[in-house]
Amino acid sequence: MEFIRSPFFYVGDKYKLMPQLIELFPKNIDVYYEPFCGGGSSFLNVNAKKYIVNDIDEYVIKLHLFFKEKSQNKDKFINDIYNIIYKYGLSCSVLGITVPEELKKQYVKTYYAKYNKKAYLNMREDFNKFQSNMYLLYLLLIYGFNHMIRFNSNGMFNLPVGNVDFNSNVLKAIDNYLNFLSSKTIEFENYDYKDFLINKKINSNDFIYFDPPYLISQSEYNKLWNEEKEKELYDILDCLNKEKVIFGITNLLNHKGKTNNILLEWSKKYKVYNIESNYISFNDNSIKVNSNEVYITNANY
Repeated sequence: MEFIRSPFFYVGDKYKLMPQLIELFPKNIDVYYEPFCGGGSSFLNVNAKKYIVNDIDEYVIKLHLFFKEKSQNKDKFINDIYNIIYKYGLSCSVLGITVPEELKKQYVKTYYAKYNKKAYLNMREDFNKFQSNMYLLYLLLIYGFNHMIRFNSNGMFNLPVGNVDFNSNVLKAIDNYLNFLSSKTIEFENYDYKDFLINKKINSNDFIYFDPPYLISQSEYNKLWNEEKEKELYDILDCLNKEKVIFGITNLLNHKGKTNNILLEWSKKYKVYNIESNYISFNDNSIKVNSNEVYITNANY
């Protein structure tokens, strides 16, 4: 099986872990639910009859819906993206728009950022005028630092340029995702995960996969998560278990010398599998971090 990655390259996505996780998921899934879908690399690699996925970030869901809308005319969508890249003068190795050799020699590790900075800032300024152009938001995510979606207190998209390029990996990810969307039955929702789960009629052959913010990591999108929310999530999972709903959840048990003691105690009720992950420093992706990621489930298979 070839595992595919979301074209959003979302921070914390499970693309690299899916070969391990898919072996622990149920084999026959009618409806796959994902309350914290993020970029979508998880559901992209699951075989189900139907997908209902959710994220609290409205712009993440807007991007998913944007891709779903464009999935019926893939060639036009990709050409529209190329036209915007040409318009702003961004690098694009797929189109042969490369960084001059002298710039590569001068800025050995940051030449994409140096080359794209002015074009990126112009594109960011244009997006912030109305914040409705999803083409621009997508390219801001692709060319932005760590592929994040970040807005300041005034509601302005403020991510700086990243040292990245629109390359063949990006194009392949777009193509794979558009193919998936055009061939599957999938619904996107934009709620807090608790509201997402309310009134869902979950059957015995359905499955819910949780990939919540990690309490003991320091990623940007984890900042609004706290111990109270962590405990609340586990209470909800216990309720689902009583209702005989099959679930699985990934989380960090240990990370950079910290232990999630709430998770440690709660996990004793269920099956726990260690996941081999390769965490890197948020600020320096050449530095590996010691972590113990786990997958926990109430499934009896």
